[in-house]
Amino acid sequence: MTRKRKGNSVHGWVVLDKPYEAGSTSMVGKVRWLYQAQKAGHAGTLDPLATGILPIALGEATKTVPFMMDAAKSYDFTVTWGATTDTQDAEGKVIAESSARPTHEEIKAALPEFRGAIEQVPPKFSAIKVDGKRAYDLARGGEAVELKSRQIRIDRFDLIETTADTATFSVDCGKGTYIRSLARDLAASLNACGHVTMLRRTRVGPFKLTESFTLDALIDLCERGAADEALRPVVTALDDIPVLAVTDQDAENLKHGRAIGLSSPHSYNPNDWVLAMGPDDKAVALGYVRGGEFSPKRVFNL
Repeated sequence: MTRKRKGNSVHGWVVLDKPYEAGSTSMVGKVRWLYQAQKAGHAGTLDPLATGILPIALGEATKTVPFMMDAAKSYDFTVTWGATTDTQDAEGKVIAESSARPTHEEIKAALPEFRGAIEQVPPKFSAIKVDGKRAYDLARGGEAVELKSRQIRIDRFDLIETTADTATFSVDCGKGTYIRSLARDLAASLNACGHVTMLRRTRVGPFKLTESFTLDALIDLCERGAADEALRPVVTALDDIPVLAVTDQDAENLKHGRAIGLSSPHSYNPNDWVLAMGPDDKAVALGYVRGGEFSPKRVFNL
């Protein structure tokens, strides 16, 4: 006999504006509790000292989390000049100091070097695993952490404003980008010391800050019985994936893991994910079109 999963059958995305100093995992737990959802997960950790978009998947939306992990992101951040910390943010201890204060013109002139495909070494205080252990755990334990350089993509890197001691930027970037490392490398190119003192994520894939909800606003909605107002459809995370419309009978076959034949299979790339949608505009399955058939790999129970 199958054990019934505890919680409500709620499916979709909540775009949370994560508060300062809150952990991503604790926020997932809070949102799951508010909705009494059976399952929950997030699409990419946001540092406790950062604020902004933390997309949280509930129920069947958790099956689309990998697509959001790879999504492009946008950030606003501020670098304060004069000191470098071991964590590259305000949480760490100062390891170097400098009187250098780059001018607005000097900073703008340095930015082109950091646009496009660039090499970046992640910060040692990061969640990257080294020999099965998190880099930040090794670093906090006093162990030497050597992380390899990897290629990332910076689509936009703009200087927004400067003061005597700070510079604020806006960035569009690809997956795997560490803003703290970007700030570290920019400071080094300017022969200055600096660290991130403000970091705010403003976009994750299709999710924008203008569509987000603060934790207090979310609590208020739930208390008023209007929690669905903050729930985005499961397929929101799949907005750039080709769609295959299927009949009710095809949908039934797919839900049982059976492949279905197609009359026009050449319309789809065999290496690309395809989303099968039923007549009721509900997601049925994710899979691939190969050999004239659509084969389901992830089935949605909506």
